[in-house]
Amino acid sequence: MPVKLPARPGKPPAQAVDNRVFDLLSLTMAMVLALHASHLPWWLTTALAVTLGWRWWQRRQRAGRVPRWLKLPLLALLTLAVVVSYGSIFGRAPGSALAVGLLVLKLLESETPRDVRVGVSFACFALMAALLFDQGLLLTVMVAVGLLPALATLRALEPAAPETTLPVALRSNLGLLAAAIPLALLGFLLVPRLSTPLWGAPAADQARTGLSDTMSPGNFTELLVDDHPAMRVSFDGTPPPPDLRYFRAYVMWDYDGRSWHHLAPGQRDRRAVAAIDVGSSISYRISLEPTHQRVLPALDVPLQAPPQAQLQPDREVVADKPVNHALHYQLRSALRYRLQPTLDARSRRLGLQLPAGFNPRSRALAEQWRQRYGNDDAAIVRAALTLFHDGGFRYTLTPAPLGRNAVDDFLFSTREGFCEHYASAFTVLMREAGIPARVVTGFQGGYWNTMGHYLLVRYSDAHAWSEVWLKGRGWVRADPTAAVRPERVTLGAAAAAGDQLPWYRRDWLQGARNRWDIVNRWWNQGVTGFNALRQRGLLTPFGIRDTDTTTLGVLLALGSVLFIAIGMAWALLQRRPRDPLREALHQLERTLARQGIVRRAGEGPQNYLLRAARALPACREELALLMKSYLELRYAHDEPPTEPLRAFRRAVRNFRVVRVV
Repeated sequence: MPVKLPARPGKPPAQAVDNRVFDLLSLTMAMVLALHASHLPWWLTTALAVTLGWRWWQRRQRAGRVPRWLKLPLLALLTLAVVVSYGSIFGRAPGSALAVGLLVLKLLESETPRDVRVGVSFACFALMAALLFDQGLLLTVMVAVGLLPALATLRALEPAAPETTLPVALRSNLGLLAAAIPLALLGFLLVPRLSTPLWGAPAADQARTGLSDTMSPGNFTELLVDDHPAMRVSFDGTPPPPDLRYFRAYVMWDYDGRSWHHLAPGQRDRRAVAAIDVGSSISYRISLEPTHQRVLPALDVPLQAPPQAQLQPDREVVADKPVNHALHYQLRSALRYRLQPTLDARSRRLGLQLPAGFNPRSRALAEQWRQRYGNDDAAIVRAALTLFHDGGFRYTLTPAPLGRNAVDDFLFSTREGFCEHYASAFTVLMREAGIPARVVTGFQGGYWNTMGHYLLVRYSDAHAWSEVWLKGRGWVRADPTAAVRPERVTLGAAAAAGDQLPWYRRDWLQGARNRWDIVNRWWNQGVTGFNALRQRGLLTPFGIRDTDTTTLGVLLALGSVLFIAIGMAWALLQRRPRDPLREALHQLERTLARQGIVRRAGEGPQNYLLRAARALPACREELALLMKSYLELRYAHDEPPTEPLRAFRRAVRNFRVVRVV
């Protein structure tokens, strides 16, 4: 029995929606919360989920709005929580958190059809807001799926909506989404695009490269388990072997005893670009994910910079502007080379400087090597790499903390760490032995996708290594991590971290993830990368070089008219559903027409049967009864009840005209 809610002053009492509608509304809001959970604080997600579940349970016990004395404190608590967590209610992340919270609180007062419609509209907006954080294929499909319970909720509010199970209610709305795909595709292609979003491109809260101009042992930890793609590299010809897949980002000279730092802009600008003798080179193209930094990773060692970027003295590539959107650039790099064969005095001084009063045991070890090998710098380098290979060192993502003398603690005590620890300790040893050395950070390795013919480099492929300057050879790459864990270079980061992350090393999981990336690449290129520039070239295959806004508008209008015409034709050609009540009335009309009583155009069934009763006095009572039954069946119910309908059809079949003589 429908529940009447308390009436507001001057308004009639509203009828509460049934449990089926409320369940669908709750499911809609649960979908919104699930899609936003990845960027909401865990405690806020948990609190909103508990609130939603409690409201659903409470509504099952008794219909009615939650008292205002409870809603207002919850609203104030939500606002306070967002402000404390984000520092403001303005912005993409805090705005989304507040919107999702308000949506869940809206459920506390959702009782009438109007409340439900408002809640569904708000939920659809919140669903679209999830795309501000991620526009990948998987999330886009999930947002589309999230529309199913919203559509099912609106259809359940229809007066004649039949009682159905939840799977049937959701499945029936798939047709609505499918019917919208052609028009959505038309709008995607032809609605004129702005060069930047109308709301201004919302910058991400945090750069995701994990690379910065500072490196301290331990700050790569989160990055090394981040499995998101960092960039994709396509080569002209055969890709380089795994041991040459080093991508240079930052070159670091300054060391303060704990951290390595990139040279200040003024120090870099006073130096010329390092000379290079090229042995072999390769051309390639990089699709870089947004990093919100200016550095552009390049295969070691780049020979030039792409447009709108500069080649720095240490052969780093730096863009003129931060990379806030996916960037595609082409480069050529040397695989075999001699980098800076002649070292100037200033670079030598930078490559040997060390802070005083740190790591005495490391300094003593380096002096022993110098005494043993004399001026043979290459032999000292080999001795250091042998130490890492044979000295009982262990590659781990959870190393023990280090003290003030970080290198001494690492070399002689903990002997565990990952690439940052090894690169830092090796570089310090080289400088203490009098060999110019520096740290380089970037990426190493990647997965070669044979289907897409590109190298997939993930954030977890971030790496740090060293460069030492040797007479006659220039700057030479030395990777101490490879001495400790060779599979880090030959098999990739997943193999090196396999003992800490056994799930990560499973072949089937890695294969599935890497193959799925080709779908993501297509999506990024064809959908998220479809910008204003590509839209202007949309009609190039048809001989139109620049598609202006007017042309797009005309095509959009023509396409919309065409789709409307197709939809109307489809609707007109559809067979109308069988109407047994109308068929029975037509049978009665044919019986009366044989007696000369023909129904006039525009004459309603009531007036027609009254006229027939006047013309046939002997059948007046029977016709009056048929008229009353028809009107009740047609207008008193959403669908005619089965038994009364059968009785009416039986009465029509048995009707016989009797004339008075």
